[in-house]
Amino acid sequence: MYTPLLLLGGVMITTLFGVVAWQRSYIRALKKARERVATEEARVFDFLHGLGAALSGTAKSSDLHILIVEGMLRILRSKSGAMYLADECGSELQPAFIHPGCPALVDLSTQIGAETPADEKAMTRQLRIRHVKRGEGVLAEVWEAQSPQVLAPGDPRLEEARRVGAVCGHVAVMPLCYSGRTFGVLMLARPAEEEPFSNGDMQVFLTLAEQSAFTLRTAEVFSDAAEKRRLDTDLEVAHEIQRILLPSKAPEFEGFEISGLNLPARHVSGDYYDFLSVDEAHCGVVIADVSGKGVPASLIMATCRGVLRGEAEGELSAAELLRRVNHRMFPDIKEDMFISMAYLILEKSAGKVTFCRAGHDAPFLYRASDKTVSRINPPGMAVGIDSGGAFNRVSRDFSFEMEPGDFVVLYTDGVTEALDLEGEEFGVPRVTQVLLDNAHLCAGSLLDRITSELKSFVGTAPQHDDITLIVIRKK
Repeated sequence: MYTPLLLLGGVMITTLFGVVAWQRSYIRALKKARERVATEEARVFDFLHGLGAALSGTAKSSDLHILIVEGMLRILRSKSGAMYLADECGSELQPAFIHPGCPALVDLSTQIGAETPADEKAMTRQLRIRHVKRGEGVLAEVWEAQSPQVLAPGDPRLEEARRVGAVCGHVAVMPLCYSGRTFGVLMLARPAEEEPFSNGDMQVFLTLAEQSAFTLRTAEVFSDAAEKRRLDTDLEVAHEIQRILLPSKAPEFEGFEISGLNLPARHVSGDYYDFLSVDEAHCGVVIADVSGKGVPASLIMATCRGVLRGEAEGELSAAELLRRVNHRMFPDIKEDMFISMAYLILEKSAGKVTFCRAGHDAPFLYRASDKTVSRINPPGMAVGIDSGGAFNRVSRDFSFEMEPGDFVVLYTDGVTEALDLEGEEFGVPRVTQVLLDNAHLCAGSLLDRITSELKSFVGTAPQHDDITLIVIRKK
């Protein structure tokens, strides 16, 4: 009578112990799973924190690439990996970081040999210099399609990796995409005996790849901004150097009032003007304009300044000085560049002026006797176009006399070609009218009036070209 009850009790006790054991095992499994999730979360947060720290610091691009790949390896429990980034033209993928033992998903037979397996170091060295063209293998497929791929151990696309002895069990390749742009691809690999990449793994991989692409783009923006700051600093230095090279003030020369200014369209100018000491009785005045703008034009102008100053002393022929300048400058000027120049020599007390024009805008000449404005327009060729044959033939001295109240205005085309908001030029007629209306002013005041009228005309329109003006008035 008691036997069935005892058997039943035994079964219940055994079952109870089994349930308790199963519960304990289940609890332990849950704890392990929770610990694993907590560990993975900690690795993800460490990874994201590392990306942020790299951006806020002064980390190099190569350090950031290493940080991303090695962070992915830890989070997704992978043995090796790599990052490939697209070049500027978008024509190929270039290796940014290759972890030792990374699978070769491209053909290395031409570098390593078609038959002989390579050691890990040799293979890694070859991968670090091997670029991936469009349409070349799974890396290019993921890059171009912007779609991840997972390769199983037997995948034929891992044949090259198996041949050279790389880790090639399970491979996941993810595009680096952000804001419609694909920066490149990330690759992770696990040995064949380890578990394959799960759907959860790929979701984490996708999320971290997106964050990595965002970080790469942000680093790019930071780098561009830093480069712009460096360029701005360099341009400020160049501007200061050029300011020093231009005359700080006009000379006091007996019988004349002289005034000049330069307003660059950018930090540095391709315009130039100077006052040269010829001898005790003569003063040279030069204005020039290099084709083009910015730093290249300013460097050519700095060279031209040195040549002019070296050749001007004692030379009373304006044409001969420009011939020497052309001879010296021609070998150093590119085919698509030239210098327009006008040079005149003033004689102390007297009104004689010797002038030569090398393709520059014809100066304005105001005559007080009849209150007229004309242009001084002798023939001439710009410096740097011809080695000397044609330049020397057309370059001639042109002499004229100035009476008290007469003045000459030298300028660059940034004055006459200045545009208002409607695209209309300031033009020669307006300059002429300004000169006629203000002919009674001294040289400095006349210069200020021309500049004021020009600025008023242009208004808020941007300055597209350098502006240089010189006024020479006979006392």
